Amino acid sequence: MAPPPAASEPPAPPPTEEPAPAAAGEPSVSAPVTEPAPSEPVQSEPAPPEPAVAGTVPADAPLDGTPPVDNRRFESVVVGTSEAKTSGSIHILNPEKLQRYELDDPQAILQSVPGVYGRGEDGFGLRPNLGLRGVNPDRSKKVTLLEDGILFGPAPYSAPAAYYFPLMTRMQSVRVLKGPSSVQQGPQTVGGSVDLITRDIPAQESFGLDVAGGQYLYGKAHGFFGASTERAGFLIEGIHLRSSGFKDLDNSDATTGFHRNEWMAKARYRLVPDGDLRQTLQLKLGYSDEGSNETYLGLSDADFAANPLRRYKASQFDHMRWHRTQAVLSHVLEGRDITVTTSLYRQDLDRSWRKVNGFRGISISDVLADPTSARNAIYYSVLTGEQDSSTPGETILIGPNYRVFVNQGLQSVARWSARTGALSHNVEFGVRYHFDSIDRRHTQDGFRMVSGELVAEGGATEVTADNKDSTHALALHATDAIAWGPLVVTPGVRLEVIRSKSVDRLAVTTQNGSLEALMPGVGVYGALNPALGLFAGAYRGFSPPAPGQPQAVGPEKSINYEAGARWSRRSERFEVVGFFNDYSNLTDVCTFSNGCFNDNLDRQVDAGEANIYGLEAYAEKTFRPGGGITFPLTVAYTFTRTKLLNDFRSADPQFGNVVAGDELPYVPNHQLFASIGVEGARWGAFISSTFLSSMREQAGQGEIPEGLKTGALLTFDVNANWNITRWGQLYVSGRNLLDEAVIVGRRPYGARPNAPRMLIGGFKVQL
Repeated sequence: MAPPPAASEPPAPPPTEEPAPAAAGEPSVSAPVTEPAPSEPVQSEPAPPEPAVAGTVPADAPLDGTPPVDNRRFESVVVGTSEAKTSGSIHILNPEKLQRYELDDPQAILQSVPGVYGRGEDGFGLRPNLGLRGVNPDRSKKVTLLEDGILFGPAPYSAPAAYYFPLMTRMQSVRVLKGPSSVQQGPQTVGGSVDLITRDIPAQESFGLDVAGGQYLYGKAHGFFGASTERAGFLIEGIHLRSSGFKDLDNSDATTGFHRNEWMAKARYRLVPDGDLRQTLQLKLGYSDEGSNETYLGLSDADFAANPLRRYKASQFDHMRWHRTQAVLSHVLEGRDITVTTSLYRQDLDRSWRKVNGFRGISISDVLADPTSARNAIYYSVLTGEQDSSTPGETILIGPNYRVFVNQGLQSVARWSARTGALSHNVEFGVRYHFDSIDRRHTQDGFRMVSGELVAEGGATEVTADNKDSTHALALHATDAIAWGPLVVTPGVRLEVIRSKSVDRLAVTTQNGSLEALMPGVGVYGALNPALGLFAGAYRGFSPPAPGQPQAVGPEKSINYEAGARWSRRSERFEVVGFFNDYSNLTDVCTFSNGCFNDNLDRQVDAGEANIYGLEAYAEKTFRPGGGITFPLTVAYTFTRTKLLNDFRSADPQFGNVVAGDELPYVPNHQLFASIGVEGARWGAFISSTFLSSMREQAGQGEIPEGLKTGALLTFDVNANWNITRWGQLYVSGRNLLDEAVIVGRRPYGARPNAPRMLIGGFKVQL
């Protein structure tokens, strides 16, 4: 949306209200000091806008760009300190930034934050592979993922691979925490956390609708309606997202796309709206489902060069389906200097992915790596449907990996502000009891290729996995932002007490595990002047092992350091951060998405010592030459290097036989995001570019061999919008304008492309 002219923005009056309590489900990383919290209010005045980075427009600004009635500025805060003065690395994508390019892919959105990178897979971002500061991006399993402060992964402890990720188009803001603040949120603390913030219940009757369409039968329908009285309020929001897919299945008119639906309902009631101790109760319900014709089967390099959007006939039956339910009941108790938010939550995910698992006689990845050899040529012809299966080894194994997940728990976060002499304290205490589980039943059947079609072999169904892993975890954390003049020191500590159980019904075995981990950290910020400050910190990183691992296998541990400088004032932010992660034990878990076979699935390998280090730079400025025109500019750059310090052997194809000095796979050395726009009172136009350097696909050192690296990818996106009325907006968006196509990954079975050029147009209404 176009921001109001600079001349029309009145100065921000100092806030005088008591701090509002966090909304139910509000993330524990944010705590107000003198301003109302960026969350749903419990007082009777209108809700404050979403947290905003300096120089941006509040989320409730009218579509025509005129200033909102309440023009107060609210800073995003972490442990009671403003974003500008926090003693750690934090980035917040506010509503304006999320809406600027109308993106759906979480990886494409989050790569605008330095230190965040990804490995492409399906092109839509249905199951993103995200990493922070060098951690393994496979299924985002080494990143703590939250929605409104609640862990949303299907089983964050027992099976952290994120086979579910919320639709980004319904998010109001995103908070990315790295550095010492990571100890506030776990269990994964090595890289950091990503917290997705959903829409607040509106303070008055509000309605919105967003309808869009585009190439490859892209379609989006997103609507919400909500209202509030002095004591009660509600919100209902729903989204349908679809595409026919951009890949072409050989000799078939079948689509290769997807559809997704998400519904969310919130209800709030103020039990005690006034007095010294105010109380609010909130219920949040959610439902999601997906049907997608997705596959793990890619292409040979030669076929990719000829047509990167091709898909082999053998994948014609591949289909993912799942449905998910969510319920969060929260109670907020607010006093003058303290706020306590307690949430009871449960999330259930039921998924089945029917897909090509392999040949009975040979590895598909070996076939596609050298499809013209005498041995592999026949198997390759069977995959493409050009030749019939003639031997048992040429039978294609296809089956559903059926899994049921449970994620539930009770958490409470207390925030308290006080003074002791010349020191001010903003303290946060948190406790969470969590249980999650994954119940796996994987089966497969044999299919022969006959005249270009798959025909069932007719034999008995093979059960390849029948097990259940579960974890009980008690987590506690405490932090205190201690301010003394221009200095802010933030010590913190996290404790994880974990008890796990793994039952293998095929092997008739049961394994129990236990683990306790203490993670201290401290950050320091010193202001050199009101705009410029230096910060540094150190903390212990931790990633728990999955249930059922051998006793010799340990958790991932590291000592992480960062130091940087930050300049922040109205319409400007410049930041440079150096980081160094010193691993005493880096771990890897073998997954199907990495190309592991059934006997090694979900098995962990300890890689030992490793170093990951790099530099993150961020610049944001809005130029205001006058005449109601502004020019917002953003640049984010990340440099990362990795080094494994021990020899080891792994069944995971990403590692294999590692020697000391090898670099980690799927970590880009260079990543750059740049965006520039021009905005008027009723319109805006933006262009952004993302560059991701080539990545290793297998641990190694020196020059990366052909066939073992991804392609360097440079893409350009554009977006333009026009506010035709105060309540309506037209927009057009172009993604990957130059139609660049590179190999974004070969795991597990062959080369796969990024999404091609796509043009979409839409219309928004908000009343």
